Amino acid sequence: MPRRWRRWVGAWRRWSLWMLLVALVASMLVTLVWLAGRYEASQVQTRLERDTQDAVADIRKAFAHNIQSLQALQAHNPDLASWESRAAELLSARRELARIEWRDTQLRVRAHSETPYRPLHWDPAARSGTHSEIALACSNARRISGPSYSSSYFQPMPDGMGGEMLEVCLPLIDEGRLQGFLVATYALQTVLVDLVAPGLQRTQEVSFTEADGTRLALVGAMRRGSRMFTAQQLFDLPGTTLILRMDSWHTAPSVFPNVLTALVTAMSIALVSVLVVLVRDNRRRLSAERDLGDALAFRKAMEDSLVTGLRARDLHGRITYVNPAFCDMVGFSAAELVGQISPLPYWPPEHAQEYGERQVVRMSGGLHPPREGYESTFMRKDGTRFPVMIYEAPLINAHGLHTGWMGSFLDVSEQRRVEELSRTSQERLQATARLATVGEMASLLSHELNQPLAAISSYANGSLNLLESPGGAPDPHDLDDVRVAVQRIAQQAERAGRVIKSVHDFVRRRDQSRESVAAQDLFDAVLPIIRLQARKLDVRVALDIEEDLPPALCDRTMVEQVLLNLARNAMQAMDDPQIHPRILDLRVRRAASNVARSWLEFSVADMGVGISEDVAARLFTPFYTTRAEGMGLGLSLCRTVVEQHGGFMEHAPRAPRGTVFTFTLPATP
Repeated sequence: MPRRWRRWVGAWRRWSLWMLLVALVASMLVTLVWLAGRYEASQVQTRLERDTQDAVADIRKAFAHNIQSLQALQAHNPDLASWESRAAELLSARRELARIEWRDTQLRVRAHSETPYRPLHWDPAARSGTHSEIALACSNARRISGPSYSSSYFQPMPDGMGGEMLEVCLPLIDEGRLQGFLVATYALQTVLVDLVAPGLQRTQEVSFTEADGTRLALVGAMRRGSRMFTAQQLFDLPGTTLILRMDSWHTAPSVFPNVLTALVTAMSIALVSVLVVLVRDNRRRLSAERDLGDALAFRKAMEDSLVTGLRARDLHGRITYVNPAFCDMVGFSAAELVGQISPLPYWPPEHAQEYGERQVVRMSGGLHPPREGYESTFMRKDGTRFPVMIYEAPLINAHGLHTGWMGSFLDVSEQRRVEELSRTSQERLQATARLATVGEMASLLSHELNQPLAAISSYANGSLNLLESPGGAPDPHDLDDVRVAVQRIAQQAERAGRVIKSVHDFVRRRDQSRESVAAQDLFDAVLPIIRLQARKLDVRVALDIEEDLPPALCDRTMVEQVLLNLARNAMQAMDDPQIHPRILDLRVRRAASNVARSWLEFSVADMGVGISEDVAARLFTPFYTTRAEGMGLGLSLCRTVVEQHGGFMEHAPRAPRGTVFTFTLPATP
């Protein structure tokens, strides 16, 4: 009995071990089968999702192409007949479009065209309501200034069936103004038939659905298999959202006959992969060694060709590397320098102690060289001294550790010699510049004071004429005119003083005082003088100032002088008996501006003979003039004043004849 018990216990143990082994093998097989099934299912699902993404991309591309084609319908402002002909051609080429309408800004139909492939019954009342899908889509299109799509809706057909439709509204905008709308109708069923690849339709069930799963249109193959795989892709359009769904039916994966074959194949592939990886790794190693050798050779050639001296030192100040340029600079060979420590052989003896103390402080971490470099003096092997510019930086290895210092050296002997020559020349030019400045100030003063002094003379002569009346006592009305003339004389005298100060500041290049001045005030100050000369030359003055202009931020006196100079030049350009009529146009308007700053554009236009090309090339050159009595400083001063305000001045021909001078000034923020 005990022996039998022992045999039974031994048999039970062996049977248990076999059962455990079988269970392990079975569990491994089941796991492999399950993993293979999961893998096959994941492959099918991944392929289906990729097909869904490709289908959405194709439909989105076709919709974008249709938008471009709809925009092309309005090219060259077609009439209704040619527009309907173009629309019919587009509907023949794009089967997914069922109808195209041209509507005005009130959504009234101006022209329309329908697809020749399917007859549809359209309800005009349903399509023209204020809450219709078209009205909602066009309202959104006007708001976003781009195409907008409506929600899908059911459209009945004459055969008793029907289909889901989708409207797209495209606003017609010309120069920022709404001119109307283009409305195109998509048939969702035809979109799936024509825009989804035929290969996908033969193997999958493709449909458009709403967010709750309701199917709107469906095409594709019949169900084949017992397991369904589904993929959904969001088809987001401006104004609405659809979901493209693909269903694929497959049979259950049959992996049992292929498990052993797959295991053997996997082991064989693993062995071959290991061999391939080893061969490829060996090739990469050899290639890396060749690249490293080439990189080292290239770096060595580059360092040898530099004209900048390079020197590397370790943390103790010992030289570890010098390039040939450094050796040529100091006259020592690399063998004589590498390994040297303080004092270095190229240090001048009189500076050796100073350089040594500076190096000790730097190596201890207490002094970092400036990033912009510093100047020092070295000594060549023959004893000659020369200045050098030194740039040093910490030398960091591949592990991020500070292992020393790397320095670059430039011989600045020639640069110092050139600087000395330049300093000598500059001193010689300063005396000439002072004399030129005095001459420029005198010329500017004589030129700019002529105008206010001429005005004072005119007002004074007019006052004398009024006071010397034939009857003896002057007329009271004439006394009022005399009073006004005296006031004008006082204003012009004050103006002459301001001109002297402004020209003085201009020559000394000082900042001018800026203030906010309305454009009308600038013209009011110079128009009396302009009109005096205009009456003499039979010129009509026209002033046009744009409404609601901000004031200009400028030096009032200098800008008034610019306006006066340009106006006088324009009137003198029309001083020809053959020129009629003679009109001087003075205008101010807003110029191109940005968020940071606004600008005003002033223009002075005449109807003279214009400016030739050779004169235009030298027009702003100081002391260049085409008039015998001129000094050639007026336009040069005008452009300088405008540029000091940050603006620009230019001139252009005027049609049919004449010239327009324009300049810009900053507006007050």
